[in-house]
Amino acid sequence: MSEINLPAAAEPVDPVGLKALGIAAAIAVLLAAPFLASEYWINAIIVPFLILSLAGLGLNLLTGYAGQLSLGAGAFMMVGAYATFSLQLRVPDLPLPLALIVAGLIAGAVGLLFGIPSTRIKGFYLIVSTLAAQFFFEWLFLKFPWFYNGNSSATIALSRGLSFFGLEANTPHGRYYLTLGIVALLTLLSFNLIRGQTGRNWMAIRDMDTAAAVIGVPVFRAKLQAFAVSSFILGIAGALWAFAYLGSASVQSFGLTRSYQILFIIIIGGLGTIRGAYFGAAFVSLLPLALDWLFQHVFGGHVDAGLLQNIQKAIFGLLIIWFLIKEPEGLARLLGLQRAQGARRRLFPS
Repeated sequence: MSEINLPAAAEPVDPVGLKALGIAAAIAVLLAAPFLASEYWINAIIVPFLILSLAGLGLNLLTGYAGQLSLGAGAFMMVGAYATFSLQLRVPDLPLPLALIVAGLIAGAVGLLFGIPSTRIKGFYLIVSTLAAQFFFEWLFLKFPWFYNGNSSATIALSRGLSFFGLEANTPHGRYYLTLGIVALLTLLSFNLIRGQTGRNWMAIRDMDTAAAVIGVPVFRAKLQAFAVSSFILGIAGALWAFAYLGSASVQSFGLTRSYQILFIIIIGGLGTIRGAYFGAAFVSLLPLALDWLFQHVFGGHVDAGLLQNIQKAIFGLLIIWFLIKEPEGLARLLGLQRAQGARRRLFPS
């Protein structure tokens, strides 16, 4: 009897190995990015993209995962920036990383304080209470010169620049690696947090806080935890925005427009997903560049700069409306990178 030769079965692909390979490739690209991009891209695009991603992550933990609406992101970023400036000015021996952590803790404590109303109110009324933080800190940091050391221009800047443990981070590469390290660390901590009991408590409150209380979730404590953690991350993002991106900042650097920008980032990127903060920040950072390039090539530079800026705002607003109507879960769902988890989440949970 002749032998029958059967084709050998293909060896199964190891998904763990592929994932590890993908992570290693991503890390290699991130580490080599400063050597592949120009200084303009590093200073004007990549660094602000990373910081906006971090700020979006902070707000997404509060709004996307815990269901607590907030328009005070700019205020908590402001607190982190001014706290870092004050610590570096008045405690000169304090290393910059510790100053950032302490500033984040101060912002977290402020967020905890303004999160207390969330135990009694929700929805639109909670937005108003967090909006009060925005106006209050704008007034506070302008009213008292102590916060900006009596500078005639009312701006803040680190006198020693970005230096810690004898290392200088004032170059484009230094600012990039400092920002990347902080963003990566806080993203990893956030990822582990939402996978634990704290994250499950937040999501239970987001879906229905009354049912969460019935099954034993400490609603009061979990809401305050969400405000504190979110404000901690936003405070560090604010310090990076002021000193790693802008170099010097003022109250106007963290105005209400900034709060709206961070909110738009998580709406466009996707509520309740960590990767959504990065998608939304990329969209916000790259869309103006793409529109500017398009108009320059289509109209040959004959469009007035002011008109172009207004057109960009109009297009941006229309895209936000489109996302809210057609894809409320943002780019994360649109790109097929977020699995369905029950019913679709609403922006204004009841």
